[in-house]
Amino acid sequence: MKFKTAVKTDHNQLFKKSQFQLLLLLLWLVIGCILRFTQLTDKSPWTDEFVTMVFSLGNSFKTVPLDSAIALDALMQPLQPNNSAGIGDVVNVLFAEDHHPPLYFVLAHLWMQLFPPQGGLISLWGARSLPALFGVASIIGVYFLGIAAFRSRRIGQIAAAIMAVSPYGIFLAQEARHYTLGILWIIASLCCLVIAAQNIQQRKTIPIWLVFAWVIINSLGISTHYFFVITLCAEAIVLIVLAWWNKAHQSDISVEKTNIFTLEWRRIYVVAAGTFAGGLVWLLVWQNTYKSEMTQWVESGNRHFLQWINPIFQSIGTWITMICLLPVEAPSLTVVIASGVAMLIFFLWALPILYRGLKTQLQQQSTIGIRVLGIFVLGAIALFFIISYGLGFDITRGARYNFVYFPAVIVLVGASLAVSWEKISTHNSARELNFPSSNLSITQGKKAVAMIWLIGLLSAVTVVSNLGYRKYYRPDILVPIIQQTSSVPVLIATTHNTIVQTGEIMGIGWEIKQIANSQKQINAQFLLAHQNQNRCEGKECRASDILKETLNELPQPIDLWLMNFHAPVDLKAQNCFADPSSFPPVYGYDYKLYHCRSNTKLPAN
Repeated sequence: MKFKTAVKTDHNQLFKKSQFQLLLLLLWLVIGCILRFTQLTDKSPWTDEFVTMVFSLGNSFKTVPLDSAIALDALMQPLQPNNSAGIGDVVNVLFAEDHHPPLYFVLAHLWMQLFPPQGGLISLWGARSLPALFGVASIIGVYFLGIAAFRSRRIGQIAAAIMAVSPYGIFLAQEARHYTLGILWIIASLCCLVIAAQNIQQRKTIPIWLVFAWVIINSLGISTHYFFVITLCAEAIVLIVLAWWNKAHQSDISVEKTNIFTLEWRRIYVVAAGTFAGGLVWLLVWQNTYKSEMTQWVESGNRHFLQWINPIFQSIGTWITMICLLPVEAPSLTVVIASGVAMLIFFLWALPILYRGLKTQLQQQSTIGIRVLGIFVLGAIALFFIISYGLGFDITRGARYNFVYFPAVIVLVGASLAVSWEKISTHNSARELNFPSSNLSITQGKKAVAMIWLIGLLSAVTVVSNLGYRKYYRPDILVPIIQQTSSVPVLIATTHNTIVQTGEIMGIGWEIKQIANSQKQINAQFLLAHQNQNRCEGKECRASDILKETLNELPQPIDLWLMNFHAPVDLKAQNCFADPSSFPPVYGYDYKLYHCRSNTKLPAN
């Protein structure tokens, strides 16, 4: 009877613990969901988001006329839902005009059909809500990755809590892009990796279901973003190091057990072959697009001193923002300086805590998860530098590309903080790690974890408020300037080289649409003057001639707003003179105003 009572008590305690774990995970999900969906549409969409929305609709940028003045509706036509477009149209337009694989765009095409148009255009909330949902799902993902790698629910919970408030994670989740879906595939692939590594360490056969699941996950990851290949290469580095480690420590293990042709290793080769076959379908597409005009911005070209050191500082900046980002992009210089100083103090305090935790985890010989994820992150970072320095493509310029190892970083942070929460509490631990024991009480350890999480929460609010990881373009600031300055019809002109410039002007058009019901509307036309090179410095620039011809055809008076116009401008013959006013700078737009008036004398030089 006592035995039955004890069993029943243990069962009740286990049930209560499971309930608590579930409720705690639900709390992180709620917090993460609130942060990712708060002010989801307050920030103006930018070029890359327009690319996602247009291609997900099955539309083309080529329908926007070039080299002539066009109305607002003609500029925004690619953002109008097309009921006749299907999945085939999405895939075809991607292959013709873009350089990304189609999986996310197909899913977005189906998802956005659930949301009615707004003002005749695609719903921005609908476009951004899908990656936001995937971002929320990644909280669950890192929880299970923490359990898979460390067999610890506490590590899983802390990782989920950090992911919920990660400023970098929220930055990716609030954009209409495919990175959060890629993160889910990375988490799933890493789960397969750590399970396989555990089986190899224990000299057990890798389950056949894991082989098939791993191949499918990897294939889906490649079909979401080509940079998923970096994840696969980093996983290969982990397996190579693991094979070497087993070989180097085979003194107490039979040679047969460390042979790389045993059944468990042969199944790893099956995964590699299956993944290669699954990604082979994209090889031809990649060969045709990897030198696409859309990737020119990461090409290093002739390097000077800053281009040699930029990848280092750009990488460090991204690593920091995975857990902390205070308002360093606020309008007030005082706030920017204070935020920078606060972040420096925070990391000087937090880095020793994280270091102690990782060092303690490495001392646990039974835990292979810390080695697998640690080597994976270091391998991925090494690949970034090899690509940036060796191949001449500085991919560190795009903070978003670090999504390929971001989930592993979060789980490693969770594993480190779990040590502070539960272990760094004795004088013995302090002596072993050569740190003062006065800093290592249980209470202080838990306070440290809570403080790091609270800083993460403040950082999340920073991103949501557009004071950190702010949008690359700010037409929401520029359009009110145009509205307040121009009392006559306006022509907004730019030099066009790729769809990047189309997106820049679409951002302005989007904001003009948003103020359509205001008292002072903007009567605007747009000109995208195409030129083959991004900048034209010579006397014979086609874009300059097109601008002059267009102005000659338009009735005056008219205000000419040049936006990122990279060609010489001499408009004296068109009776246009530059406005002498000093306008505030606007992020993403180099702009200048010309007043064009018939029979108007130009001011003397």
